[in-house]
Amino acid sequence: MTYKSMPKVELHTHLEGCAPPAFIRGLAQEKSIDISGIFNADGTYAYRDFNHFLEVYEAACTTLQGPEDFYRLTKAVLEESASHGIVYQETFVSPDFCGGGDVTAWREYLAAMQTAADEADRDLGITLKGVVTVIRHFGPEASKPTATCAVETFGDFITGFGMAGGEMVGRPGDYAYAFDMAREAGMPLTCHAGEWGGPSMVAETLRDLKVDLIGHGIGAIEDSNLVRQIVESGVTLEVCPGSNVFLKANVFGKGLERWGDHPIQKLRDAGVKVTVSTDDPPFFGTTMTDEFNMLAQTFDWTEDDFRTLNQTALDAAFCDADTRATVAKRLETE
Repeated sequence: MTYKSMPKVELHTHLEGCAPPAFIRGLAQEKSIDISGIFNADGTYAYRDFNHFLEVYEAACTTLQGPEDFYRLTKAVLEESASHGIVYQETFVSPDFCGGGDVTAWREYLAAMQTAADEADRDLGITLKGVVTVIRHFGPEASKPTATCAVETFGDFITGFGMAGGEMVGRPGDYAYAFDMAREAGMPLTCHAGEWGGPSMVAETLRDLKVDLIGHGIGAIEDSNLVRQIVESGVTLEVCPGSNVFLKANVFGKGLERWGDHPIQKLRDAGVKVTVSTDDPPFFGTTMTDEFNMLAQTFDWTEDDFRTLNQTALDAAFCDADTRATVAKRLETE
C-alpha cells in the first residue's frame, strides 16, 4: 500500500530547503550564477555532511534574489507538497534570506509568498503558514533583527517564531532575547534541538527558550527523566525520520544508520507527542509519501496510526482556529 493520496499535515519544512533542484538550476541559469558544484551528475544536491549541507543550502539561496523569486519558489514547493496529499504545511522562512533583516523589504517578500500560498489554497487545497526563523549559526546578534521582523509581521500568514541552522553554535540561552521578544508579542515558539546536541540541548532549549514545539528532539530519548518532562509538559516533537537517517543524526553518541534504529517509536510509546515531516525533502531524497511508507514498513504503523499522527500535528499547529477547522474537514475526506 502507498499513502500518497492520504491527507497529511506537515509542520517542519524549510521553504528554501524544499526547492526542487531543477528550480534552483533554472534560476541560476537565468541569473548567470555558477553553482554547478552543488549538484551531483544526476541533478540532485551534492554535499558531504551536515556542515557542508548548510553551505550548499546557502549557495542555493543565492539564486533567490527578490520577491518574485520567492513567489515562484512558494508555488513550486506547494505544487510538489500537494501532490503528496499535504493539506496543511508550516514552513520556516528567514528574513536573512529575504531582505537581510530589513522590515520593509521583508514585508515585500512576505507579500509574494502569501500571494502564491493563497493561489495554492484556492487551486490545490493546501494551506501554507510561515514560521519566522533565526539562523542559529549566524549568531545571537543576528537573531535580534529577525525577531523584530517576526513581531512586526505576526498574524495571518506568519504564525510563529523559531530557530534552525547549526545546532552546535552557542547555547539556547544565547538567543533568549529574540525568543523573549517573540513571546511578548504572543507568538508561538519552536526551536531545533536534539538532532546533534543530545538531551542536554533539548533540556536547555525547554528551560531557556520556553518553546511550544521542538524541531527533531530525538536526542531526548537518551534521558528518561527528560522524556517524562516532555510528556508532562505536553511539548510536541517535530520529528523528521528520513532527514535524521540520511544525515546520520546523533543518538546515543553515534550516527543513525537505519530506519529501524530511529527512536520515533520509542518516543511515541513513552507518550511523547510526535509529528512527522520531511525537513528539506529534495536534499534528503524523501517525500511525505516516503515517510509514511517507511514508518508503515519499519514500525508496522497503520492508517489509524497516521490519522492519530495527523491529529497530533493539527493540534500542535500554530494556525488560527478557523484554519484548523478547515484543515480538519480536509482530513475527514480521506
